Amino acid sequence: MTQVVRQTTRDLRRHNRAALLSSLYLRGPVSRLELVAESGLSAATVTNVVSELIADGVVAEAGSVESDGGRPRTLLAVRPGFGQVVGVDVSETHVEVGLFDWALGTLATVRHPLVGTRLDPDEVAGLVRTGIAEVLAGGDPDAVFGVGIGVPGAVRDGGIVHAPTLGWSGVNFADLIHPHIQAPLHLDNRARTLGQAETWRGAGRGAERAIVALLGVGVGAAVATAGRSHPGITTSEWGHTVVKAAGAACRCGSHGCLEAYVGVEAVVRRYAALAGKEPVIGDESDVELARIVAEAQRGGPAADVLAETGEYLGIGIANLINLLSPDRVVLSGSAGAIMGPAILPAVRDAVGRHALGYLAERTEVVLGRLGPEAVALGAATLPIAELLANGGRTG
Repeated sequence: MTQVVRQTTRDLRRHNRAALLSSLYLRGPVSRLELVAESGLSAATVTNVVSELIADGVVAEAGSVESDGGRPRTLLAVRPGFGQVVGVDVSETHVEVGLFDWALGTLATVRHPLVGTRLDPDEVAGLVRTGIAEVLAGGDPDAVFGVGIGVPGAVRDGGIVHAPTLGWSGVNFADLIHPHIQAPLHLDNRARTLGQAETWRGAGRGAERAIVALLGVGVGAAVATAGRSHPGITTSEWGHTVVKAAGAACRCGSHGCLEAYVGVEAVVRRYAALAGKEPVIGDESDVELARIVAEAQRGGPAADVLAETGEYLGIGIANLINLLSPDRVVLSGSAGAIMGPAILPAVRDAVGRHALGYLAERTEVVLGRLGPEAVALGAATLPIAELLANGGRTG
């Protein structure tokens, strides 16, 4: 009986530590008083847990703020130097690898195009391993407490990847990576990792229900619902919802899919057709999209294509608003970072015309804040989420 009580007490302390660290990580810098109010724990419990976290080097005091009528309140924040994490973005055109500190500050990034790999899993895995080695060169491998990888497909059974856009079905991608790294490995869908990044550190932060749109070669959406410690995040094949009956052919085999109108290669192909040019696709498609955005300022085919892209994207977002009633929609991903500012007014206009008025009024459509490396950053949140659940204990 005594052993059962001791185990329960240990579990409660572990739970309190994980809950407070998660709250501090996702909402910090915060004061001890704010942690007490948010957690519902006693001031003594919060003080004891915070003291442990400081002693372990997980968090640190980070200045102070004035309080109403009393002494200034000391703020707490995660200590960036506690450790490092690697995030990997495996897209349809490239592999991007980033090294980040414990607070998700960027330390190094590398990018390798997938040209010539034929999207073969072994070759793609080789680029991932090379990228990891490059960002860790000259550093301390023992400082890395995890590697997260975002892939364009579903991940099952801890590392089996089903990615139709890569031609992968049941690929054990984890086994191609794990034997070559020391740190624990985590895999998940790219849209989900992006959604987690934007809700933790980007434009989705603070929303009750945020939809984060991944705009790239592929198109996806993550739905993040606010939770006490972590946002709950689900993904959908939004890019393969039909926005035009018998419309443009989509690589999924259907016609009229949203991706066939707002995916970066779809935009580049439509522009090339209007301008009478050969489309520039593959790893150079992002560069070509940026050129189209610049050219659109002068009108002509580029402006027409972006206007059409904004209209279809707005229709797709209106469908999500009518179905899910979010309070915020975030345009993110590599293509979102490139063309988002140019098409945002058209997107908002289309949303206003196609979404139900009372739902559209309470939904803001905004740009992502994390830039082109957002998916790699999101992948880095996978091992961090596990560390938070363990209360910052790596052993």
